[in-house]
Amino acid sequence: MQMIALGGTIGVGLFMGSASTIQWTGPSVMLAYAVAGLFLYFIMRALGEMLYAHPVTGSFASFASDYLHPVFGYLTAWANIFQFLVVGMSEMIAIGSYFEFWWPHLPQWIPGLVALLLLTIANLISVKAFGELEFWFAMVKVVTIILMIVAGIGLIFFGFGNGGYAIGLSNLWSHGGFFTGGVSGFVFALAIVVASYQGVELIGITAGEAENPQPTIVKSIQSTVGRILIFYVGAIFVIVTVYPWNQLGTIGSPFVETFAKVGIGAAATIINFVVVTAALSGANSGIYSASRMGYTLAETGQLPHRLTKLNRHGVPFWPVVTIAAGIGIGVVLNFIVPLLWPGTKNLFVIVYSSSVLPGLIPWVVILLSQIQFRKQHPIVAGEHQFRMPFSPWSNYLTLIFLGIVVIFMGINPSTRIPLVVGIVFIAAVLCHYWRTNRHK
Repeated sequence: MQMIALGGTIGVGLFMGSASTIQWTGPSVMLAYAVAGLFLYFIMRALGEMLYAHPVTGSFASFASDYLHPVFGYLTAWANIFQFLVVGMSEMIAIGSYFEFWWPHLPQWIPGLVALLLLTIANLISVKAFGELEFWFAMVKVVTIILMIVAGIGLIFFGFGNGGYAIGLSNLWSHGGFFTGGVSGFVFALAIVVASYQGVELIGITAGEAENPQPTIVKSIQSTVGRILIFYVGAIFVIVTVYPWNQLGTIGSPFVETFAKVGIGAAATIINFVVVTAALSGANSGIYSASRMGYTLAETGQLPHRLTKLNRHGVPFWPVVTIAAGIGIGVVLNFIVPLLWPGTKNLFVIVYSSSVLPGLIPWVVILLSQIQFRKQHPIVAGEHQFRMPFSPWSNYLTLIFLGIVVIFMGINPSTRIPLVVGIVFIAAVLCHYWRTNRHK
């Protein structure tokens, strides 16, 4: 469960997209990851308090229905499905572009199709097969980040790979200071930073299928958030300390450059393999998470009952197949778009960015549900061994933080379109719920 949560959170955004947030706010992006990580901790503790008492599959959608209103459970489940469906589509698109590194003339849709078929088979075999696969995908990413941090520390403090001359810490405040983009640049970066953390709530979806839920939940949540912070803040610290922040846009992937600088000649090949693994991990998590949410909707009568049918391995067969088919749209786009619009660039970014706002919905309902959980179960909450700290004030403070992020997404031209896409999706889901339930 810990590796699944890490794998769902540490993705291609860190490996290839870290230069974008650094351009907005400079070295202070480290602080942005730390601040967002603090509120992420509160969100996960709120989820952990409810999971400890009631470990169920599709947990936060079930909690939203139980403690708020069925409309919140419906919206949360569909937001989670939409988020991971879009992420899975974008990862299939990304895999095609990554394989160009090794086979430049290979059509981009072929690697995506092969990857999707393999991941679908693994998810249909058993939940253990999914877990094992995700464990190793996550392990590759985690080991790469650890090596990156170790190599960076050698460069910064001991001069390894730099002729024995320690780089030092001066790049943190040179070239325009620590907050190079001012307050607005810092808050603009928060939107992308928050998006990069989305997926850690996968712990709440896997809890119902864990063998010993209570101790596993406690251990997973306590360790996962800390490790995510170390990996993100540590990696970003190395990047902005080794390189002047205003040169990062011209060097390509900072990971490739750091490994190359300490004498690893095959750095580009290694990192390309890692980002392929990261894309596979994202799609794998998407199939698992979205299929379990589809199963939860079918159990509550919001989707056809046949979607609750389990195969002989205990896996919800039709939700997995349906979600895999939806992710396959990314493969189709990779085939069609180059034919119809040859000049189209950043197809990955266009698809991926539309998942940002729906990805915040599970966090909001987790915080609101936990407040109602305390009110409805005062005895359970009072005797609880894994209580959320400072609740309900930590809930309110986190909700205000998420609200600020959404507001600045609308102000920032780079994130305005993804925000509109998210709003349209939420409105469509709510309208559909009202239309189908208005007579009940």
